[in-house]
Amino acid sequence: TQDEDAREENKDVLGCRKEKEYFGICELEETAGTGVESSGVFRALGALLLLLSTPPFTIALWSIFVQHKGSVASFVTLLSDQKNWTPFLQSLPTLSWEATGYIAAFGAFEALIQLAVPGKAFVGPISPKGNRPVYKANGVQCYFVTLVAFFLAWKYSIFNPARVYDQFGEMLNALNIFGNVLCLFLTLKGYYFPSSTDSGSTGSFLFDYFWGTELYPRIGKSFDIKQWTNCRMGLMGWSVLPLCFMIKQLETTGQISNSMLISVVLTNIYVFKFFLWETGYFCTMDIAHDRAGFYICWGCLVWVPSVYTSPVLHLVQHPINLSLPVASTIFGLGVLCIYINWAADEQRKIFRATSGKAKVWGKKPKFITARYKTGKGETKTSLLLLSGWWGIARHFHYVPEILGSFFWTAPALFTYVMPYFYVIFLTILLFDRAFRDDARCAAKYGKYWDDYKKQVPYKFIPYIL
Repeated sequence: TQDEDAREENKDVLGCRKEKEYFGICELEETAGTGVESSGVFRALGALLLLLSTPPFTIALWSIFVQHKGSVASFVTLLSDQKNWTPFLQSLPTLSWEATGYIAAFGAFEALIQLAVPGKAFVGPISPKGNRPVYKANGVQCYFVTLVAFFLAWKYSIFNPARVYDQFGEMLNALNIFGNVLCLFLTLKGYYFPSSTDSGSTGSFLFDYFWGTELYPRIGKSFDIKQWTNCRMGLMGWSVLPLCFMIKQLETTGQISNSMLISVVLTNIYVFKFFLWETGYFCTMDIAHDRAGFYICWGCLVWVPSVYTSPVLHLVQHPINLSLPVASTIFGLGVLCIYINWAADEQRKIFRATSGKAKVWGKKPKFITARYKTGKGETKTSLLLLSGWWGIARHFHYVPEILGSFFWTAPALFTYVMPYFYVIFLTILLFDRAFRDDARCAAKYGKYWDDYKKQVPYKFIPYIL
């Protein structure tokens, strides 16, 4: 996973030097950097619960939005009568060649452009085992190539995007099967032919399958599997699926409601923001800490298209047209939140790349130089940023991210609660991530982290939390 020439050529520009790491990757050196997690009884039981419950939940969610128009009450009422169980099961999607074809074509296309579209080499953070993965930073280019290909395929009737909505249940079934097969492959790959030394078993096959056995699995030297599952399938799919749902509404009603348009545009602005920042994502917990197993890979392949697109999926059958003041307010606040989230991440990215020399909000940044020991016993330093967005709260950037998701869901109004499931899920996910990150930073930096918390005492919102 290392490319020495690319590393030396790009290390100054990209801020991934040998001697220093920067705030934002606070994993425990002994475990998190290599992706190894404890496989205790309770953790294993939790993994088993998620393995068994989340795949059928994605189908239940589809049923609520598509068959019951977003009504939980209708869904529960149906299942409360045992006589309805058999007809309900018979009404659920199965598999189809059409749905499988859509997934295969999209997956192959995204794999092809991930490899073929030009991009600068980006050197990821060093792991405790000494590995530094090199990525091709071509996310923005691939985003536009994907959208151009999508609209050309629609224009020239190569495929009808509205059919994706019609086949979405079958697609989720196919993705569930493919996701689990891929996770099995990745588990065995980590056992027998890992791509790097950042691999190994926790001692439990069940937890290995859930958590993963490799941190940076690759096919050959260039095709990074996590970049494909997380960024190209998950995030790029999150861009394209809402467009398909919007076209379904156009086909059904003859027009696109402004509620649908706001939700789709805000979602795509957010996804575009992600690809602008994709190299920053390569330094986050998802990539630098979490191994490639069910938790990450199945999540990006199945959970993201099922849950993250659900507000737009709901709007297909609810063509709400908002008043101009309401629509403008929701859209404006949504863009503002996405911008603040991007600005915070970009601020940290520049701080890392310049070793703390770049100004933050027009001033010389304040930071703590923290020393810590690696798993090999080497002493290294990190810079903990105290200025700008990162001086407001330790995880303030999660606040605009949560609010952004609220504003691209708000066009659905408040008649139904299920469109807000993603907002609720994201809030729980980010709060959990913030607490886990704080725990890792405390274990890694010790007294330096205590000092940091004194100067930035709040996790999310000053004077509140």
